[in-house]
Amino acid sequence: MGFMRSQVYTSAKGMSVQDLDFLLDEKANRIGALLLHLAATETYYQLATFEGKKWGSWADGVKQKWDIPMNLGDAARKAITGNNLDYYVNLLKETREKTLAEFRKRDDQWLMAIDKDFPWGPTNNYCKWFHVTEHEANHNGQIKLIKGRIPGAKPSE
Repeated sequence: MGFMRSQVYTSAKGMSVQDLDFLLDEKANRIGALLLHLAATETYYQLATFEGKKWGSWADGVKQKWDIPMNLGDAARKAITGNNLDYYVNLLKETREKTLAEFRKRDDQWLMAIDKDFPWGPTNNYCKWFHVTEHEANHNGQIKLIKGRIPGAKPSE
């Protein structure tokens, strides 16, 4: 998880607000929205695994803050703009610090405990958090692709 997060930070390093808000086409996501999506995903997995909440049963305040970045699409294209890189990085760091603090409270038995009612079927917490990491890897690839398409981007970027 730590390595993948460092890769995301490297991919976004030095990006301006204009870069973070660049929209490749009408179906794409902005890099800023993808960064916020990563924080939203981690937040929802925190609720599901650390608090034992059923997927989607979050409080209204949580939904108001995180549903748009979690779901991306048209709503995110309209709502998630104008933030600098520090805004996204700070949210990602805050979210990760909470995850790591919660992991420290748990043992291997918790990690391997089976959740029979998870939306994709029976799985354990290890698999859920592996999914968070591979999800981040997929979006890091999108970030790199979009970054390379920003007008004026150098081929090595």
